[in-house]
Amino acid sequence: MKFAVRVFLLAALAFAVPAFAQNDNKNNTGGQTDEDVMKRLSDAAADLNKLTSSGDNNIPQSILADAKCVAIVPTMLKGGLVFGAEHGRGVATCRIQAKNKPARWSAPAFFVITGGSWGAQIGVEGVDLVMLFMTQEGADKLLAAEWKIGADAGIAAGPWGREASANTDWKMNAGILTYSHAKGAFAGATLNGANVRADMDSIRTFYGHDYNFRQLLTGKVTPPPAARQFLADVRREFHEAQAAK
Repeated sequence: MKFAVRVFLLAALAFAVPAFAQNDNKNNTGGQTDEDVMKRLSDAAADLNKLTSSGDNNIPQSILADAKCVAIVPTMLKGGLVFGAEHGRGVATCRIQAKNKPARWSAPAFFVITGGSWGAQIGVEGVDLVMLFMTQEGADKLLAAEWKIGADAGIAAGPWGREASANTDWKMNAGILTYSHAKGAFAGATLNGANVRADMDSIRTFYGHDYNFRQLLTGKVTPPPAARQFLADVRREFHEAQAAK
């Protein structure tokens, strides 16, 4: 009986891993069109709204007010049997605070997140992910354009709603707070060890130039007209938090 179960698991693993890897490779080959990039922007704005407009189960206003940058992955695919893999394309923007001027949000920068984690994991899942960069150390990681989550700046699941005022531990050691909305069933997934790098294919498609992350996120690049709706949506989600602070 144990032998039969072992054979079944090995067979399922042999089937599941190549299928996931094939999908991951397809997503890594580039070929991002204008439609792909614009859909990512609109989906990212919708996901941010979903996580900031859920009553007592939303991202707390106090946390939004302190965030230096936000990175959104509209759909991060997770899959695996015995071990897991992760892949997603996202978009980030940072607050630009000039002296005696209201804060504004930088031109969007596109990135890819990939990685793996070991553990008892079965299934494939799409996760809407929002990362808030709360400290300068965390923001510096994002600006570097290529880094590993969890290697330096602390990352933690962010508190929800009223929980934030009751639990202040995250303020002490979390440079990055994560919020997610899962689709499907998945066990044991983690972001620790995932790699983040600039999505130069999408940046080139959107801007027509090879701007780097630091140029985009520090306000050195004027947002094009195609970014206006996304940035307006971000301002809407963060404005009340900033005003309340």
